[in-house]
Amino acid sequence: MLRVDWAVSAADLGQVLAGPFTMELAFERKFEPDLIFRRSTVFKLLSPNDKLATYAVDDPEIDGVACHFTVPEKGGFKGWLGLAEEVSDISLACRQIAPIHFKHKLEQGDDMFRQRRSLFFKKMQIVRGCDAKRNVLVYMVYSDKLIEGSPKNSTSSVPVMPWGAADAAVQKCGEFIQ
Repeated sequence: MLRVDWAVSAADLGQVLAGPFTMELAFERKFEPDLIFRRSTVFKLLSPNDKLATYAVDDPEIDGVACHFTVPEKGGFKGWLGLAEEVSDISLACRQIAPIHFKHKLEQGDDMFRQRRSLFFKKMQIVRGCDAKRNVLVYMVYSDKLIEGSPKNSTSSVPVMPWGAADAAVQKCGEFIQ
């Protein structure tokens, strides 16, 4: 007799349903952010609380820049199962944490980081650009759906500055981002 086991975790279900999106999922897993802390915001008696979570991510293409972002995470049973659609309120702060070094040439508006915010279509993206006149890296976070975008966004600037006495030759972001 053939026995079929129907016990599937929410993560497994997401992987099965996201077949065409496997390349995007691989990109997201490669650059997992570091959880700094979570803070409960709404108490739920029998299920997980709603929370604010703060994460850190290093720019994978530019050494010396890190971004911190805070996102709301839905609690309840839908949030626990990964079925809740997360809201688009995301804050962002990026800073120089070491000498800035561009690994190669980049495009204006390239994705620096992205993460799914719902089981299907919504995702959060951090994109980067360069204000060449001021030699400043500009990072913007926003979330969107496949069908409609979201006007909610946040921007952070990182001036490209010398980092200590040994870092006298400052690179120009305009030479690396076009």
